[in-house]
Amino acid sequence: MTSIYEKALGEDFAKLHPQIQKRFSFGSENQIASIGKGVMEHVWYGKWFTIPFLALGTWRNILFPQRGKHIPFTIENYAYRDSFGRETVTWIRTYQFPNRVRRFDATMIYSEKRHKIIDYLGTHQHLAVEIDMFVAENGGMGLRSGKQFFYEGILGFRFPMIFSGYADVCEWYDDEKGKFQINVQVKNKFFGPLFGYRGSFNVEYVPIDKRDIPQHVRPVREERRE
Repeated sequence: MTSIYEKALGEDFAKLHPQIQKRFSFGSENQIASIGKGVMEHVWYGKWFTIPFLALGTWRNILFPQRGKHIPFTIENYAYRDSFGRETVTWIRTYQFPNRVRRFDATMIYSEKRHKIIDYLGTHQHLAVEIDMFVAENGGMGLRSGKQFFYEGILGFRFPMIFSGYADVCEWYDDEKGKFQINVQVKNKFFGPLFGYRGSFNVEYVPIDKRDIPQHVRPVREERRE
């Protein structure tokens, strides 16, 4: 089957490094999961006034106000069809800080309406973010966030970017190290750098029946609007 990322990139998908192609090419019908384990060399956040914004995000597993170096982490990617029949991929990131465990949850779909990836952030899919994807010069997958929308009940509006940030992400494969590499930076055009991390990890592809996808990777609430 064609993955949501192949749909988003089209013919450019073939330009990705083979290991990145493998990591982004599976869907629900393949019945596999990609489980990554590694170390974040550096997790950081911006100036003191970013703390309330990041602390609010911990309420639904969206960002967090914590710094650290050499932080063990896992990333869980499962593919399934959600309750609306949409092909969905989980991005559950867990960081093992010395004093507590932090999570950053997201689920991605491909929007036929917008012709791009929509990234639902958090446990309740309150925030929907348009994602532009491209092939980076190093053969990695590049992601850049765009418009953001907030949804709760009948309420729905475009989220003002003065209260949020644009994310630039690159995930690539380092042949010399034999590891996947990740670099994330979230910035606000008024307040500067907000949050980010960089690290490396190995991936195991695990066979899994769709009935056995763990409940903790699924959102508590699913949002229909894209």
